[in-house]
Amino acid sequence: MTLTNIDHEKQIYCFKVFYAFLVVLLLHMNNPCIGCSEREMQALLAFKQGLVDDDNRLLSWGREVQDKDCCQWAGVYCSNHTGHVVKLDLEDQFLQGTISPKLVELQNLEYLNLRFNNFSRRQIPDFIGSLSNLRYLDLSYANFRGEIPYHLENLTHLEYLDLSSNRFIYAKNLNWLSNLSCLKHLDFSFTDLAGVVGWLEAVNILPKLRNLILQGCNLPPPTISSVSVMNSSKSLVRVDLFRNNLQSSIFQWLSSTHTNLVHLDLSWNNLNGSSIPDYFGNMSSLAYLALSSSRLKGGIPNSFAKLCRLRELHLEGNSLSGQLSDIIDILSKCAQNTFEYLDISDNHGIMGSVPDLTNFLSLKYLVLGGNKLSGRIPENIGQMSKLEAIDFGGNSLEGVISEIHFSKLFKLKYLSLSSNSLVLNFHFDWVPPFQLESIILRSCKMGLSFPKWLQTQKSVLILDISDNGITDTIPSWIWDLSHKLFVMDLSHNQIRGTIGNLRSEFPPKLNVSWNQLEGPIPSALSKVTFLDLSNNKFSVAAASFLCTTKDSSLAFLDISSNHIFGELPDCWIHFKKLVFLDLSNNSLSEKIPTTMGYLFSIETLRLNNNGFVGELPSQLKNCRNLTLFNLAENKLSGSIPEWLGASLPNLTILILQSNNFYGSIPPQLCHLTRIQLLDLSMNNISGTIPKCLNNLTTLTQKGSSSQTIHHSFLGDYLRGYFSGCYDDEASSTWKGFRAEFKSNLGLLKSIDLSSNKLIGEIPSEITYLLGLISLNLSRNQLTGQIPSRIGNLQELESFDLSRNQINGRIPTSLSWIARLAKLDLSENNLFGKIPIGTQLQSFDYAYGGNPLLCGAPLPKTCPEEEKGPGQPVLVNQVSQDGLITQGYYISMGLGFAVGFWGVCGTLLLNRSCRHTYFDFLNLLNDWLHVKAVIISQKVLNR
Repeated sequence: MTLTNIDHEKQIYCFKVFYAFLVVLLLHMNNPCIGCSEREMQALLAFKQGLVDDDNRLLSWGREVQDKDCCQWAGVYCSNHTGHVVKLDLEDQFLQGTISPKLVELQNLEYLNLRFNNFSRRQIPDFIGSLSNLRYLDLSYANFRGEIPYHLENLTHLEYLDLSSNRFIYAKNLNWLSNLSCLKHLDFSFTDLAGVVGWLEAVNILPKLRNLILQGCNLPPPTISSVSVMNSSKSLVRVDLFRNNLQSSIFQWLSSTHTNLVHLDLSWNNLNGSSIPDYFGNMSSLAYLALSSSRLKGGIPNSFAKLCRLRELHLEGNSLSGQLSDIIDILSKCAQNTFEYLDISDNHGIMGSVPDLTNFLSLKYLVLGGNKLSGRIPENIGQMSKLEAIDFGGNSLEGVISEIHFSKLFKLKYLSLSSNSLVLNFHFDWVPPFQLESIILRSCKMGLSFPKWLQTQKSVLILDISDNGITDTIPSWIWDLSHKLFVMDLSHNQIRGTIGNLRSEFPPKLNVSWNQLEGPIPSALSKVTFLDLSNNKFSVAAASFLCTTKDSSLAFLDISSNHIFGELPDCWIHFKKLVFLDLSNNSLSEKIPTTMGYLFSIETLRLNNNGFVGELPSQLKNCRNLTLFNLAENKLSGSIPEWLGASLPNLTILILQSNNFYGSIPPQLCHLTRIQLLDLSMNNISGTIPKCLNNLTTLTQKGSSSQTIHHSFLGDYLRGYFSGCYDDEASSTWKGFRAEFKSNLGLLKSIDLSSNKLIGEIPSEITYLLGLISLNLSRNQLTGQIPSRIGNLQELESFDLSRNQINGRIPTSLSWIARLAKLDLSENNLFGKIPIGTQLQSFDYAYGGNPLLCGAPLPKTCPEEEKGPGQPVLVNQVSQDGLITQGYYISMGLGFAVGFWGVCGTLLLNRSCRHTYFDFLNLLNDWLHVKAVIISQKVLNR
């Protein structure tokens, strides 16, 4: 290199250094202020003053000298060039209060994020629309209410707008969105948009919109005409319209021009076409499609073969049908190299065997559970090395599963084969190639012992090997898996021995119910969240387990159907998180502890079939969340407390059957508007049936709002396997037998007051309980007649009035109840003809002990039926309520004869009486004539 060249390079270097220095100098000259301006600082302090900051998240926001530079405050960001506040990010700071109008002083603000704070259901301030430089606005999860202010239309530079999950805000129209031409991201999820007719037109004209998220907005379906005339934007990449009221017309808008879609979610809508429309095939760039729970029927169309960039297909929770092999053939046309996620679970109509899937080279998630698949699982599935999740649960698959099925599944993390007819046959010392996070093998058969290969799995979060036919004792190594476990389910086996020594860490949910376990219950188990030890052989004193810890984490505790004995300890103040408690079917005794009144979260309390004595402690009225309260088959006494109706408004199931309660039924029980099952049978209750039964609102309504009664007490875990819900169950006398109800408990609507000492008549108000399915008033001392409108109870399936003193006739309306499956009116004082009706004639056992009843199905015929074919019938058909009888007609005839001859006979036989009578009639005629003339003259003179 020559000297000249070296000098030239030095000159260039010096020039660059000088230029950089000059730029820095100019920037400094253009930014003379250090920190934010006094005006902006005062605006931020005013904003802080309107907030409640219990956690001191804004501690750095102060007036002191060292804190006056607001650009250094938490969540505040300033421009490096101008020093103005351009960004305010206070996400998830647990702030409460109001937004000060002084915030409009921050006219250079470009970014405002108040997500996950609490503004106490106040309205979104109109003045936010004056922050004209905003490009990013996030007010989601902030507890706002009221109408979305149309002033937001002034934010013409806005690119990101998120108002989601403010469940009390709404919009009447979205026309103002047309001004936001720069908008790229729009999220109004769980905002009420039910009244926005032109919502699709409003979002469709946004030229740069990429993400449209309107989950759970009650969106009305767009009209076909409005969809067809649109000039749709082509910028959309993600469309999420989960849980709305959309219909198949939405497909026309999506398929016409939105060819760049990557994510599409139309789940939980009203899509009900015979199949998925073929025009989905126009979306050749589609990478994600979710139509879960959209009520679709039929299979997928052949046009899916054109979705060459498809990566994820979600069709779960619909009503799809057809052969799985047909679906796979369509998808394999051109997407087999890119396809990663297939979920068609819970359609219950997809049939056939599992086809060869090895052509899908990128497949990671294969979810086919909840269908009607049959046959064997092909062994070559073990060659699909990219698989991370396999779910075949809830089908009709059969055969043997061996090591070959998993030979190259190195990445597998989720495995569900439950509820099939599969046999797991692995070599004793098999070491799997994977490390599973979820092992769900319920109802699979894996031998009598715990499978040794489970020891190799060090990352398990869910372990379900229930109903596997295991008869072994619990090995110590099973607890070594529990340091990461969320769920361990060993139930419905024949596991013997004791639980053994537990490690310091154990799963939040542990279920070992329906086994043969015995011995002590480790006190450490009281630290879990969900514990089910029911239906075993544990024989311990209650105090030895329940009071060994303070501030228990238990939310669910079921130790029913064991041999737990002794007095319940008075330590329930430490179980304030408890939602579900089942101590039934044990040998517990003495009084119910008063500290149970501290179970403020309790929803289900089952103490039935024990030996509890005394009165119910009044402290239980503090358990205001109680939904199911079962005290049946104890030795409790005293009167039924009034607070059961006055203080427990959520009671749905109340069972006090087989105790020693006495006194009358308190009218406060009529305040239980949500009650579905009321069982006070087999006590010593006296008095009359309250007439306020028509206040039991739920029983007055036909049908059921839910199939089950369930409780939530834990967060969601892993792919929804453990949802934190538990379905309640209850027993009730049903059609003469004691039956258990669980999955259909929400459908049961029953009143049972049988085997008491009730007197008086059956109140007519009971006929307003139109939703009643079972009514049992038997074995009392009731009198009077069956209410004539009993036929209003069209849902009634079981009706028992036996062993009372009911009299009168059976109302004809009873024959109107078509669903009646059990009827017992025996041992009463009923008389007359049994009404004609298909149902009533089928209950030949229901009328015994009523000697004056007649007609089919009894062998005794009624008097009017005894006449021969040639003899006249003197008496007409008996009325519905039995008021018109033969004596009625005889009395009517005698009355007519006596009245006629008493008047006419006297006039005919006595001359003086006859003359006097006719003279009186003449005088009466003259008087009436004069009165008529006088009245007519008065009317004319007016």
